[in-house]
Amino acid sequence: MKHVHLRVHGRVQGVGFRAYTARQARALGLTGWVRNEHDGTVQVVAEGDPSVLAAFVEAVRSGPGTARVDRVEESWSEGRGGYDGFQVRYA
Repeated sequence: MKHVHLRVHGRVQGVGFRAYTARQARALGLTGWVRNEHDGTVQVVAEGDPSVLAAFVEAVRSGPGTARVDRVEESWSEGRGGYDGFQVRYA
């Protein structure tokens, strides 16, 4: 199991990005969370099989049609566990 931390830049708040991300993660069986940050970015933490996570990261890079993803910062590490499903968090 791997862990990926993403910070997504662009027009990603107020456009359904968190809901889209949560749907994608749940459909792939990943655990973790997504939340808006005060600086206008969206932060995502996800855990699961490395190949599934790679597909998830590509989905996040695409985003929903209402969003514009300019840049995604990625950080990978070993999975830590402890997440209960995939949650939308509020800052």
